[in-house]
Amino acid sequence: MKQIRAAIFGASGYTGGELMRLLARHPYVKLENVFAKSMAGSLVSDVHPWTPESASTTRFEEFGDVDEIEAEVCFLALPHGEAMELAPKLLDAGKFVIDLGGDHRLKDRALFEKYYKMPQTSGDILGEAVYGLPEWNAVAIRNASLVANPGCYATSVILAIAPLLVEDLIWGDSIIINSMSGVSGAGRKAAIEYSFSEVNENVRAYRIGDHQHIPEIETVLGELSTQGARVTFTPHLIPITRGIYTTICAELSSEFSQVEIDEAFQKYYADKPFVRLTTKAPELRRTTNTNYIDIFAQVLPERNQVIIISTLDNLVKGAAGQAIQNMNLVCGFQETEGLL
Repeated sequence: MKQIRAAIFGASGYTGGELMRLLARHPYVKLENVFAKSMAGSLVSDVHPWTPESASTTRFEEFGDVDEIEAEVCFLALPHGEAMELAPKLLDAGKFVIDLGGDHRLKDRALFEKYYKMPQTSGDILGEAVYGLPEWNAVAIRNASLVANPGCYATSVILAIAPLLVEDLIWGDSIIINSMSGVSGAGRKAAIEYSFSEVNENVRAYRIGDHQHIPEIETVLGELSTQGARVTFTPHLIPITRGIYTTICAELSSEFSQVEIDEAFQKYYADKPFVRLTTKAPELRRTTNTNYIDIFAQVLPERNQVIIISTLDNLVKGAAGQAIQNMNLVCGFQETEGLL
């Protein structure tokens, strides 16, 4: 099979580094460019110590002109707001673009500006963006030129409750979600609240009620199901490097049994290579450094509720791994290529 060339914008960050690590073992991808404005000229191995010996002399580049990029696939692992300026230029140059940030996840500009606190300036390409959740959107992804990679929290939530909403097994108007994330989810930025002494031996909720993944979750679930979704979502920062542990409480729409709940998950995920359905509450360490999401559901008949728990690695299934999964679909590779 023909090898494709890839470029990473924002390669010095945690997500960019994870992309480099995973693409280095992909048999059909050659990493052509690693752009990092703040680290331009620095050795990649000085920033990402796992760098293989074959790439020990590779240095980060500063991006200049689109016409100089030979890569066919461009991964944008950039801070919110930067992909809006870059993506249209890359698309005009005939590149396939995967945006790992939030710039193209919401088609509603007003909703984007409310939660991201910045104007949406992508222009017409916003309408072309395909939401990159392979388990539910594979057909559209295969024909996309711009993929909006889902948020890490959003992935942990949507995959965990979509089957139950689509089958009308739960009510969508009062879903309670608590998620815990490792510190790498905040990116590689210097801030006191992410320093070791502030995070260690501590748990802290943040952005209560206005996290940018709330409209993403509600929008996508609303498109998948007939009844839509309204969620109360509370994210927490916990003293680990990577991983997301999400617990969801939803009200059953009727007196459904555990068997009926399990059958709904089997119906949609039995053939999905990166979704693992567990029979007991999952542990975070079982998904760390993998592209898997583990999902567990338990009916509480005396309360007419169901508890769903999901775990994933925020840098892999929640970011870089899912981006490569999307690339595999577009390029006609096996969906699991380079990810097992």
